[in-house]
Amino acid sequence: MNFQNPEILWLLCVVPLLVAYYVWIGRRRATLTVSTLGRGAMPRTLRYWLRPVPTVLRLVAIILFIIALARPVEEHAESETTVEGVDIVLALDISGSMLAQDFKPNRLEASKSIASEFVADREGDRLSVVAFAGEAFTQCPLTSDRGAVQTSIARLRSGVIDDGTAIGNGLATAINRLRESGAKSKVVVLVTDGVNNSGQISPRMAADIARDLGIKVYTIGVGRRGQAPMPAMDPFGNVVMAMVKVEIDEDLLREVSRITGGKYFRAENIDALEKIYEEIDQMEKSKIEVTDYISYEELYINWLLWGIVLLLAELFIGRVVLHRLP
Repeated sequence: MNFQNPEILWLLCVVPLLVAYYVWIGRRRATLTVSTLGRGAMPRTLRYWLRPVPTVLRLVAIILFIIALARPVEEHAESETTVEGVDIVLALDISGSMLAQDFKPNRLEASKSIASEFVADREGDRLSVVAFAGEAFTQCPLTSDRGAVQTSIARLRSGVIDDGTAIGNGLATAINRLRESGAKSKVVVLVTDGVNNSGQISPRMAADIARDLGIKVYTIGVGRRGQAPMPAMDPFGNVVMAMVKVEIDEDLLREVSRITGGKYFRAENIDALEKIYEEIDQMEKSKIEVTDYISYEELYINWLLWGIVLLLAELFIGRVVLHRLP
């Protein structure tokens, strides 16, 4: 409970003075009565015990009136939260080259792990997962169920579709997931470690479509520069590690991001990849608006009514019960 006119409460300081005044008056009347009637013992009737009641009722009524003047109110606070989420598609390369072990345990598993952490922090957003190699497919449609998205990421495997790197097809499939989206902010995060060498759609054509649909594309090239260890089969059918040249078409990825208003990143280790996702997370924040409402319920009427009731009780006891004259 708060008061709209708290300064009025200073009038309560007068109450102790009134108490002292009534005590002084009461003692004076008692002295006059004793001196007039002598020292004989007076019978103490009900009227004797009720004598201070009207004064007490009057003092309490005064206190209640002062509180009513201060306008006590009860605050009711409410808040309304509006979340304007971002629709995000994670397009992950699952080609054979993503098994290179310059990331631990390999590029694909490292990319999946960091992408899953990214999903965990995107509260209020809808997310989708697209996988591509020589072809592209949707692993998870747009959903706000982050657990389902993380499960879809965990199930990604290399070798489930024809090998190759169809960046254009992967991007086009991601764009198709966002085509009907009504979100104001639509984003594709495309992760690859190679050069576009498959598919029917060129990455530049897909980038133009994304730009026309208002979709921003962030591209991430994963893989250290130079050579990287890659599992391979020797002539005897044994799995051996071979050093292969790392080839990432950075110019293409950079152009795709530029066309759509996004940004290109190069991750040469898992720490760099994690920081890239953190940067994207900061750049593509959901818009959250919180509107606070405060309503006030006036309580003075209760204090005022009780004060009036006590004044009426004082008049009844003083005039009727005690037969006092005005």
